[in-house]
Amino acid sequence: MLTDKDNLLRRLHALRSEHRDLDTVIARITEHGPVDQLQIQRLKKRKLGLKDEIARLESRLIPDRTA
Repeated sequence: MLTDKDNLLRRLHALRSEHRDLDTVIARITEHGPVDQLQIQRLKKRKLGLKDEIARLESRLIPDRTA
C-alpha cells in the first residue's frame, strides 16, 4: 500500500517529466519555420503552472524546521 509521501513523490516525478517534455516540444516547434505564437504561449503557460505545482509538492515533502 502506498503512503501519502509515496503518492506525492510519484506525482512530483510525473510533473517534472512533463515539464522537461514541454521544454523539448517548445524547442522543436520554435526551430521549424513559422511559429504559432499562441501555441507557444499556451505551452509556456502550462509549463509555468507545472513549475508552481512542483514547488507546492516539494514544500509539502520538506518539513518545516523551527530553530
